Amino acid sequence: MSQPQEFTFQTEIKQLLHILSHSLYQNREIALRELISNASDSLNKLRHIQLSDEQFRDDAPLEITLEPDKEAKVLVVRDNGIGLTHDELVQNLGTIAHSGSKEFLRSLAAKSEGADAPPPAELSLIGQFGVGFYAAFMLADRVEVVTRSYREQTGWRWESDGSGRFTISAVEGDVPRGAQIRLHLKEEMDEFTDPNRLKFIVRKYSTFVPHPIKLGADTLNEQKPIWVEPKNQVTEEQHTGFYQWLTHHSDEKPLWHLHLASDSPIQFHSILYCPPSNFELMGFGQIEHGINLCAKRILVQDDCKDLLPEYLRFLYGVVDSADLPLNVSRETLQDHKLLPKLKRVLIKKVLDHLASLAEEQPETFKSFYQQFGPILRTGIGQDFENRERIAKLMRFNSTHTQTKLLTGGSSDEKVTPTVSLDDYIKRAAEGQKQIYYLSGPDLDALSRHPHLEAFRKRNLEVLFLDDPIDEFALTQMHRYENKDLISIDSADIEFPESTTPADDDSLKPKPKNFTRILELFRGALESKASDVRESSRLTESPCCLVNPQGTMSNQLQKVLSHTMKDYEAPKRIMEINPHAALVVRLSELSSNSDNDDFIRECGRQLYADALILDGIIPDVEEVTTRSLKFMEELARNKSSIVI
Repeated sequence: MSQPQEFTFQTEIKQLLHILSHSLYQNREIALRELISNASDSLNKLRHIQLSDEQFRDDAPLEITLEPDKEAKVLVVRDNGIGLTHDELVQNLGTIAHSGSKEFLRSLAAKSEGADAPPPAELSLIGQFGVGFYAAFMLADRVEVVTRSYREQTGWRWESDGSGRFTISAVEGDVPRGAQIRLHLKEEMDEFTDPNRLKFIVRKYSTFVPHPIKLGADTLNEQKPIWVEPKNQVTEEQHTGFYQWLTHHSDEKPLWHLHLASDSPIQFHSILYCPPSNFELMGFGQIEHGINLCAKRILVQDDCKDLLPEYLRFLYGVVDSADLPLNVSRETLQDHKLLPKLKRVLIKKVLDHLASLAEEQPETFKSFYQQFGPILRTGIGQDFENRERIAKLMRFNSTHTQTKLLTGGSSDEKVTPTVSLDDYIKRAAEGQKQIYYLSGPDLDALSRHPHLEAFRKRNLEVLFLDDPIDEFALTQMHRYENKDLISIDSADIEFPESTTPADDDSLKPKPKNFTRILELFRGALESKASDVRESSRLTESPCCLVNPQGTMSNQLQKVLSHTMKDYEAPKRIMEINPHAALVVRLSELSSNSDNDDFIRECGRQLYADALILDGIIPDVEEVTTRSLKFMEELARNKSSIVI
């Protein structure tokens, strides 16, 4: 037997081993993934060689085998791939034979000082060199590689303790083609001889390696990577099985799936699944991202938050790109230019799919929106680039669907919104420059709000927003298809001329002394209302409150008042309907100045009633005292006014 040859690691490899031991790979199970990945690469290369050169073909199945020995504290990772020659062992397991690598590793070492230092950005280069083998020294204090190249009959043993030197010696007798990496495990690494632990690691990171991974009689990676198959060859049963494997929901089918393949601008394969239920609505807290990022079927990062935005966090799936450069730990993606491009493509594909779903499968989209609409709508404020796409997917209830709202069942029953902004625009009146909406706590209250009177009379549709998220979204939008989005409790409302009714109340003469009523009300409400003026929007109710130009709606103000301790809502404008019966009677009474105090009290009460209609609680003691005073006066028959 020949004497082992002793070699010294290249300086850069020594630095790399030091970094591996001290600052990278916080999750040591990844070392096994690296070794399996290298074994898979070796098998892939041999398969290509066998296809192109008949002399290297045989009947042996290409596979990876794990052989744990608990008593000896040894783990063997074996493959029957291309193997290595003597010179390849020296070159591949002792040096980095690439130009520019020395300067790279100097920078790497400088930025990785200290045991807790994070991996520097330049580590993307290491992944391209394929030196994940050295992760073995995270687990082992001594590593042996017994290998034979497919091109020769001599086997070789490479051995090192990672201290700076390695030896290579010829192996007597028959050595099977491929490589076996023997890890003599460190004291604290006994878990890597536990079959259950090994199964967990393989199924977590290497399930989709394209070659069998054997542990005893078990094959650990039987789940097929269906995302790389042509989508017309994947059955619904396969999709259901894969979805259940991803989510661990064994009795559930996805609501829909999206199977993607792209060669430009980025090469990737992907399958995305939408679950049928939103666990956030059930009170289970915020959904975590469920997208697994792979490179050549090897898991890079599970629950990757960088592939889809927060408003699509409910999707599960796999994204596999061969273009991704990885760092040595494969935990941190370093090419920041590539990932945003991939994210941009995925977002566009998902939103396009939802648009198609809304048009071609409205019932499925309805179920989707019922569950995930609240999350999707938040994208209006998060994603300026795709704001219009998301807005097209939003759905609302409106005065157009009001009959259904009022007769559709229990008031506690959630009515699924069905009106899109595009639907609204198709029904808009001639010359209509605004999209009208009204926000409030529930649909029942919204459908009876006095602000709707003028819109009903003019046959103008108003969207109902019973979720604050909707209004925040529309406030962020400002405009849609060249029409302003505006709350009907705003002073900025403009009615199209084409909708002016023939019996428009504004053409009727105002009651005598109406101007005096406005003056008395202004005096009574000086500290509460910014103005009191005649209304052009009311047909039945005596009054309503509107927000000054440029301010937020009532509902948004209410939300802010609950969330911001020092928030002070702006004063609103009180609009008076001159043709309401009560206002007409008060105008008659105003001719006698002795009634001024009573009229002022009526103004204060009307203002309080309008606040209540808007869901805002006025000064309770003041309102109840005033109501009691009115009733006492009526009881004493001192006034014939009916309020």
